[in-house]
Amino acid sequence: MGVSELLAAESIIAESVKGEGDYDIAIVGGGIVGATVACSLKNSGLRIALIEPQPKAIAASRRQAYALTLQTGRILDQIGVWGDILPKITTFYQISLSDNDHPNVINFETTDLGTEALGYVGEHSVILTAMQRFLEDCAEVHWWCPGRVKQVSYYSDRAEIEVETGEEVKTIKARLVMAADGAKSPLREACGINTKGWKYWQSCIAFTIQTEKHHNNVAFEKFWSSGPMGVLPLPGNRCQVVLTAPHSQAHEWQKMDKGEFLELLEYRTGGVLGRLELLSDRIVFPVQLMQSDRYVNHRLALVGDAAHCCHPVGGQGLNMGIRDAGAIAEIVKKAYQAGEDSGDLKTLNRYQKWRRGENLLILGFTDFLDRMFSGNWRPQVILRRWGLWGLKKIRPLRYLSLRIMTGLFGRAPQITECK
Repeated sequence: MGVSELLAAESIIAESVKGEGDYDIAIVGGGIVGATVACSLKNSGLRIALIEPQPKAIAASRRQAYALTLQTGRILDQIGVWGDILPKITTFYQISLSDNDHPNVINFETTDLGTEALGYVGEHSVILTAMQRFLEDCAEVHWWCPGRVKQVSYYSDRAEIEVETGEEVKTIKARLVMAADGAKSPLREACGINTKGWKYWQSCIAFTIQTEKHHNNVAFEKFWSSGPMGVLPLPGNRCQVVLTAPHSQAHEWQKMDKGEFLELLEYRTGGVLGRLELLSDRIVFPVQLMQSDRYVNHRLALVGDAAHCCHPVGGQGLNMGIRDAGAIAEIVKKAYQAGEDSGDLKTLNRYQKWRRGENLLILGFTDFLDRMFSGNWRPQVILRRWGLWGLKKIRPLRYLSLRIMTGLFGRAPQITECK
């Protein structure tokens, strides 16, 4: 089915339902994080509007894959959507860390953590399509799709959202607005919530490859002076690769002849995957670290990239957003069951207190990794080699690092236990 047909198939703007226009929660952004919130609140008794500017099929068609932590898997399992996702993604049982061509390779195993796996790699289309399908039979979740938020007005007891649906603008009401509308969140900016952080001197190149040799369900993180390189295993002898390099070099690699680029990549993977074939375009994007000064405002909560962004090293970005989604869902469910106002700042501050500090830890962790493992300054090289030695030899340090990488450090959402 072509794009025009997909757009035509999604042309019904919003479902015509009794009482349309009055909701408990309006989620702005129907990507993976926004959809996770909606899935978490399915059958909770709350009426939810899910507002997404793209047709659902187009939103789910994005060609990208993500590392998913063990904690993410547990959250999606609690929701009830994991059973549809897990058979279509890759589970990895080993993480291999190395620095340039140094022979000291660190291999994290499941025995280091006492778990059956160390993580997963899932494609965007698989994850979001499963969530959309999960919500199909939920009468309490109403898609405004495609729908674009024009303006939000906040009052003492509600928010009013103007949604552009084709040629008309409709106004809906909600007790709480959740902004899952990305790093440049218009909702965050409209409320005057400031952010702190910086843009890195690097860009990332993301693409998919076919490998001659099987990846053996190993996730690789190789550190080069230009920046980290992550190689994530996918089904069908494929891998998602994310290369980090200074901006100019990243754009040079994007334009490099395909044959030369594959030679470079085969060298950087040490030949362990054999001959490589490029399966997708090389997408270049700049990276940044960003933390919002606050995650909540009167009748507004920020989730995912609207609240924070981190360097892709370690694959933590989406996982932070899914933990945000699980946390806010748990808090809102409990507030609803206790007869509390879910949009009240007293309720929302519980979410901010929970997630802002934990996210700051991950932001610092990924920033440290990128800065420590990028560059050739001799003292820096010596220090990081000692760090890798420590990870290899000091078991408590390995265990703590793995707990952070797999999302098992900190408070876990308990969505299904809200009674």
